[in-house]
Amino acid sequence: MTFLDNSNLERLRHLIDYPDLSGTPYTMVRKVATGGMGTVFVVDDTRLHRAVALKVLTIPDDTGALSERMIREAQTVAQLEHPGIVPIHEVGRLADSRVYYTMKYVEGQTLAEHPRHPDDLPAMLRVVQRVCEAVAFAHARGVIHRDIKPSNMMLGAFGEVLVMDWGIAAWRLPDTPPDRSREHGPDQPAGSTADGALSGTPTYMSPEQAAGDGSAVDAGSDIYSLGAVLYFVQTGRGPFDDVSGDSIRKAVVNGEFPPPRRLDRRLDRRLEAICMKAMALNKTVRYQSAVELSDDITRWLDGCPVTAYRDHLWERSARWVGRHQFIVLIILAYILVRFFILFLLGY
Repeated sequence: MTFLDNSNLERLRHLIDYPDLSGTPYTMVRKVATGGMGTVFVVDDTRLHRAVALKVLTIPDDTGALSERMIREAQTVAQLEHPGIVPIHEVGRLADSRVYYTMKYVEGQTLAEHPRHPDDLPAMLRVVQRVCEAVAFAHARGVIHRDIKPSNMMLGAFGEVLVMDWGIAAWRLPDTPPDRSREHGPDQPAGSTADGALSGTPTYMSPEQAAGDGSAVDAGSDIYSLGAVLYFVQTGRGPFDDVSGDSIRKAVVNGEFPPPRRLDRRLDRRLEAICMKAMALNKTVRYQSAVELSDDITRWLDGCPVTAYRDHLWERSARWVGRHQFIVLIILAYILVRFFILFLLGY
């Protein structure tokens, strides 16, 4: 038996971990991340002298189904030209026939990695709104993301907010009932079912997705996941982080998670209500679009009544005082001055 020395073992490991870019205009820089079926690298585009992200299939694909799925992902994202969706540059095959595609490389961190501080809540809510805009754009073009979560939201170093990883996105014809939808990429036959009907992240997927009802997964399912992201922004954890193993799916289907204020009584009731409305078990109770969800967040940020919560009189009064502190202080100062004048005259 022949044993390999350390240098040869390291070279073999490198060949397995890193793709062969010969025949492409790219040179390797470094590995960025590894996901379910692919790995993302930073590569140098020698034609335009820029760094781009290259995603390549890194698991066995004997049937070719995964390669087709990866091509569909690239085709899907390529048709969603929006500032909040990472643009695709090119799709192709490496020398070893593995599928790859390149996209804009964004330096930054995901929402899941972003340090959490109570003072950052308004800024993080605006991040959620930016994500809502991108998701609403995709929905308007018949695309459902199906895997919205904090780790799929990239915050760039210069204020960029990008929705990433459209690998299990489903296509639905606009204004078409779910049972007549098409869950596939641009080149697949109508009526086919996309790979990964049960795919996604259990702690952020909608109840209908967790139940395996692919025909019921639509824009409302993404809105539920946006609500789960809003839950994370408020509490610093996912709604089902306390549940493990096979119990997660049942908990998601039944909506068994603690409301945000049960974890932290200091959280605002109205913001909690927005989150709970987005995550309602009944899809008809949820916001009917990502724009509606974003609009309610705007109302909260502006100190205005939100549609998800019915204010009490004292809450409305306290909020009015908070919005008009300068006027209230002037009135109080005037009353105090009048009081002292009357007191001195009376004395």
